[in-house]
Amino acid sequence: MATDAKPRVKVPKSAKAGEVVNIKALISHKMESGQRKDAEGKLIPRSIINRFTCDLGGVNVIDVAIDPAVSTNPYFEFDALMADSGEIKFTWYDDDGSVYEDVKTIELA
Repeated sequence: MATDAKPRVKVPKSAKAGEVVNIKALISHKMESGQRKDAEGKLIPRSIINRFTCDLGGVNVIDVAIDPAVSTNPYFEFDALMADSGEIKFTWYDDDGSVYEDVKTIELA
């Protein structure tokens, strides 16, 4: 488990019905590709965030498969149309089976 993985998200606290809001999501993670060797010449095992999803009010709005070529601390920025107030659930999946989540709420003004 990547104990240093830390999700960070930024969403507005409120929006108007029909408004498009900007959503930002980042996770601090080393993203080891499995191609490097340690001081003893042994391969360092691959450890990456391999998938990111975002659900808005229980409906999936983004689902990204991530490859080892993605940099350390993967960052996503996207827009979503707000039809209703609700929870936005962010989920990152790690190679080692760990799952990291963060939930934010946007209220319609």
